[in-house]
Amino acid sequence: MKKKTITVNDKMQKNLRYILTEPVGKNFHPKFKPELTPKEMLERGIFGGRYMTDCRKEFPASWYNKAKLCPERHDPKLNYFGINASQPLSLWRKKGWIYPDDPRGWFQWYCRYYMGRRLPEEDKRQIRRWKAIKRHIAQIKKNCQKGDTSCRPKQRQAILHWAYDSRKL
Repeated sequence: MKKKTITVNDKMQKNLRYILTEPVGKNFHPKFKPELTPKEMLERGIFGGRYMTDCRKEFPASWYNKAKLCPERHDPKLNYFGINASQPLSLWRKKGWIYPDDPRGWFQWYCRYYMGRRLPEEDKRQIRRWKAIKRHIAQIKKNCQKGDTSCRPKQRQAILHWAYDSRKL
C-alpha cells in the first residue's frame, strides 16, 4: 500500500499531519476487534450527534450520509438509546484520557486507526482502554435479559460509543 499523508484543518486542529500506513479497515492489532465501524456508529447515533461535525473533509463522505449529527449542540435524542451517556471533554482531559494528536478522544483515535494511521504506543493505550469496556458488557449480561434493549440504556449507549454493538447483548 502506498502511504498517504492527511492534513487536518478543523475547529480543534490546524495543519496536523499524519500518515496512513495500512489499508482502510484492515490490519488491526489482533486483540482489537471492534464490532462496529465508525460509519456504523455515526449512523446509529453516538455522542449526542455533536461529535466531529466539522471533520467531514478528513473522513469519507459516506460516513456522513446517514450519520445522526447536530453541529449546534449535544442532543441525546440523537443517540441510539435516546439517552446521554457522555462525559464532558474537560473531564476526559482531567483524567488524562486525551492524546494530544486526538483532542476529541477515543472515537477520533478509532476513526484515524480505522483509516490506516498507526501510532504503536498510542494504539496500545487506546486498545487497552477499549478492552476495559468489557466490564460494562459483563454487567449487562449479568443484569439484563438477552435482547432487552430497555435494560440499562445508559450503559448500552456508553458501550456503543466504544464500537461494541450493545443491541446484541
